[in-house]
Amino acid sequence: MSTHDFIAIGLGPFNLGLACLTEPIAGLDGLFLEARPQADFGWHTGMVMDGTHLQTPFLCDLVTLADPTSPYSFLNYLKQAGRLYPFYIREDFYPLRSEYNDYCRWVAGRLSNVRFGQAVTEVRYDDRDELYVVRAGERHTYRARRLVLGTGTQPHIPEACRNLDGHVVHNSAYLTHRDALRRKRSITVVGSGQSAAEVYHDLLGTIETDGYQLNWITRSPRFFPLEYTKLTLEMTSPDYIDYFHALPEPTRYRLESEQKGLFKGISAGLVNAIYDLLYAKSVDRPVPTRLLTNTALTGAAHDEATGTYTLDLRHEEQGREFTLTTEALVLATGYRHTTPAFLEPIRDRIRWDAAGRYDVARNYSIDVTGRGVFVQNAGTHTHSVTSPDLGMGAYRNSSIVRELLGREHYPIERSIAFQEFGAPTEAPTEEAPTEEAPTEEAPTGTPAGAPA
Repeated sequence: MSTHDFIAIGLGPFNLGLACLTEPIAGLDGLFLEARPQADFGWHTGMVMDGTHLQTPFLCDLVTLADPTSPYSFLNYLKQAGRLYPFYIREDFYPLRSEYNDYCRWVAGRLSNVRFGQAVTEVRYDDRDELYVVRAGERHTYRARRLVLGTGTQPHIPEACRNLDGHVVHNSAYLTHRDALRRKRSITVVGSGQSAAEVYHDLLGTIETDGYQLNWITRSPRFFPLEYTKLTLEMTSPDYIDYFHALPEPTRYRLESEQKGLFKGISAGLVNAIYDLLYAKSVDRPVPTRLLTNTALTGAAHDEATGTYTLDLRHEEQGREFTLTTEALVLATGYRHTTPAFLEPIRDRIRWDAAGRYDVARNYSIDVTGRGVFVQNAGTHTHSVTSPDLGMGAYRNSSIVRELLGREHYPIERSIAFQEFGAPTEAPTEEAPTEEAPTEEAPTGTPAGAPA
């Protein structure tokens, strides 16, 4: 049985980018295993609605920020599809979700180091040969010196809504259920981020045609826009990773909670589009919709006889409790990382922090050697907002490639920010002014002491 230099498990955008960047490197043998069959492969296919777009520009594709010459760039995808000039004329840096999904499928279909339909069931460590043994199903076993985990995050269902009967839909499957939702007499969307806003906007568009009551409930004090100013964007930088990673663990956990608006907010354009649509629809008659902020979902019950849900709600600022009845429930409640069951046999080789999460080192390793198992997008508690950011995927992959090779193959930026995130290591000192000999006044526009 052959031994690979590394095996990557899961094929979201981050491991897909790693596949692109490692395929052309001679002497580096990597294998990428994806559970889904190739026909079902895609990126958030349940949310690819007409007109929706990424919150990051096209430069944040799979490869460009690591290797602008890569044939797997988004611009090359457009060129091969005959869409480069239309994209140029469009004058919008933000790709449509539909074309980004098609781009990922286009790339995956051209890689020789990807195996679809390979659901990993177990990973063990061979102490004698110092290798990881990866089993996929009953028939396939692979061996590798290192692992890269890219299993991503799973849809999160709030405790109050678990095990509910009826028509409860997580937004990750929204498109599959959209037609059935529109046949209900009332729909309630729960959530505060971009996905909740996209679902609400989509349902608002047909509210009169299909004749339902539409509610949007968020625990946030307001409909927070994504912070996207340029100095804030410097927090997606190697400089900020260095600063954040060096902070004490309790401080990092506190900041992780406080910084959600930096990567989970709503695009300002979508916030405005929702308001404009509400305004336009309200000209002729009141719009049958309610937008409830500061409102936490504390409980839910399904009445099979009436086909309705009763939601227990609490206004966070007023401390008042109330209920709302709805026929359909869309949970845009985000995603959570869960440790894959297949890692259980090597649990003792992985570092864990005080909260039981991966103790992700600065180089993205999580194993006791610091060089054997690497992880993608599971480190907001160690690498802050850069962990889920598409724009930082190429940077992280360049760093992982360096660890795999023992040398820097793709140039890695180390300091790009104008601002300083921490206190100076040495306090600046003020020098006492010194007396200088008077100089002869120079002609206008000529520095003193320079030839006139």
